[in-house]
Amino acid sequence: MAGAADGRGAGEQLRQPPVACQAFPERPAPGKPEQGFLSSFFSSHQKCQLMLLKTLQTNPYVKLLLDAMKHSGCAVNRERHFSCEDCNGNVSGGFDASMSQFYEIVLCQNNIRNQAHMNRVVTHELIHAFDHCRAHVDWFTNVRHLACSEIRAANLSGDCSLVNEIFRLHFGLKQHHQTCVRDRAILSILAVRNISKEVAEKAVDEVFESCFNDHEPFGRIPHNKTYAKYAHRDFQNRDRYYSNI
Repeated sequence: MAGAADGRGAGEQLRQPPVACQAFPERPAPGKPEQGFLSSFFSSHQKCQLMLLKTLQTNPYVKLLLDAMKHSGCAVNRERHFSCEDCNGNVSGGFDASMSQFYEIVLCQNNIRNQAHMNRVVTHELIHAFDHCRAHVDWFTNVRHLACSEIRAANLSGDCSLVNEIFRLHFGLKQHHQTCVRDRAILSILAVRNISKEVAEKAVDEVFESCFNDHEPFGRIPHNKTYAKYAHRDFQNRDRYYSNI
């Protein structure tokens, strides 16, 4: 996640371990792409749009989050709330809330590798959007708010799934999921805030227990797509129950 005072944070540097997503990626200054890159730009842009559409239509994590956002009065619009762009550095995506009542989820079309990667990025950023909708999150000046949303995103999006951690060669530790969530949250904060590692660690540790145990809107930690499908079913049943009271 991210941001300097203007809401546009510095992206993750290439020498750092990859971080799935940040709240506010470093977005290049707007301008016309160089002519030599036009064909590759439009090719990656079209691919990004197609992968996004598939994610929104089929991924159980995302379908639950979209329903939860709509239920909370913050319905998501694909054209308005998502933007496929080239990003600086190796960030995969970001959540940009620099405009007061409007937010945008940026998908880094030059860095998102495949459909599974797109699924994780969109899920991660929609968790930030859900937090933005349901709470008065101070993204820009309260690092503890930022830390809480990063903890929730790492915990609930699949960032710390066993498969992803094996791919990173991180596995076999006691309470490994909690360790992964903490580490990913700290990395995301450092990628987008000009603060020391000690300050980031302190912010994460101060809010970790309460934010790690906040599983809304899933009601549980969805460790895989099967868990996410069950969580979506339970959310729909809960919604029907309250609508009939």
